[in-house]
Amino acid sequence: MKSVLSLRRRATLVIQWALPYWSRGKAGRETPEALFRVLYLGWLVAFSFKVLGASWDVSWHFKWLRDDLAPPHLLNSVGTAIALALTVAHLYTGYGVDRTAQRLIGWGTGIFLVAVPLDLINHRVNGLDITSWSPSHMMLYFGTFLMIAGVIRGWFMGAPAGRTRTMVLGGLFVFLFENVWFPAQHQEYGVFGIAAWDRGQPEAEPILLQFAADQMGRAVDREMVVNFALPVPDQVYPLYAAAVAVIVLVFARAMIGRTFAATAVAASYIAYRTLIWPLLALADFPHSAVPIFLIAGALAVDLAFLIRIPALRALVGSLAATVLVDQALRVQSMAFLTPPLVPPLTMLIGGALLTALWLGGEWALTRHRLRAQDMEAVVSATATP
Repeated sequence: MKSVLSLRRRATLVIQWALPYWSRGKAGRETPEALFRVLYLGWLVAFSFKVLGASWDVSWHFKWLRDDLAPPHLLNSVGTAIALALTVAHLYTGYGVDRTAQRLIGWGTGIFLVAVPLDLINHRVNGLDITSWSPSHMMLYFGTFLMIAGVIRGWFMGAPAGRTRTMVLGGLFVFLFENVWFPAQHQEYGVFGIAAWDRGQPEAEPILLQFAADQMGRAVDREMVVNFALPVPDQVYPLYAAAVAVIVLVFARAMIGRTFAATAVAASYIAYRTLIWPLLALADFPHSAVPIFLIAGALAVDLAFLIRIPALRALVGSLAATVLVDQALRVQSMAFLTPPLVPPLTMLIGGALLTALWLGGEWALTRHRLRAQDMEAVVSATATP
């Protein structure tokens, strides 16, 4: 009884503190420091719930038949609910965001909310549709991407200089990196699923295997398991790593502005995957490959930023990152199970795509003044009497 009363008192105090701020305003209005911290602490909590739910979700779908109310979905929904509340607060009050950040958060949340029922309908019509690369799933990732990008923009523009600013910005980029890399986990779980089948110890429950086989119109055999576990071309995984994952790290390095920022972001994600791996294994959920090789690409990004000329940095960095990602993946495959490798020449496509993205990224970073030194200059000018 005392604990209930204590919670009520705390809730009342929180409401009394927040109510004065609940007024309609335009984006960019001056935000009290305490309110700014609370808003972005809320985003960190929301994204933490979403990441935990997502990590469990992909493993869950390689074991059990799909269920709309599965525990991972409910855990993810807690994060979504917090994110929706924060989105409404930003859109209505204008606190904590500039116009660009507000639009990114609003559009991202909107796309995500539209994608949820579309995904449910997709599963009703197409059955399992386990691939992470389906259109409705990509809408979920894209909506979350815009949402996190908006939060990064809001924090980048409004947070005071200091260690906290750097740490939170780095954490937000880890969340962004996790969201971008999420679909590639299908291949990372898929290769373990095939290996488990070959050992005669399938990780998936019989009801899931039979459902997938019925959907494909064939018996439960190895070919069915391969189609279930690796439904996209082998080239997708390494090319996605070389181009899409690396460009996120380029923006992380430029906006955080610390020497090994990209490596820290990638290593933090790898550390999380490494820690969650035994927890899922102990709970008897399927295992996955952990993309340790991505750290090589991150290191290439950090070293490329020693080059001061943006265009040259993009060209040299793209070449170095593509080569290191490819070679590190091959080295990792010698010691651990990884998704299928592709011929080195195939990586030329990834290198070309990364070059185009990096050159465009350098332009965007300059055009929108998103480099760490740009914000430091603004802070210094503001502090000068």
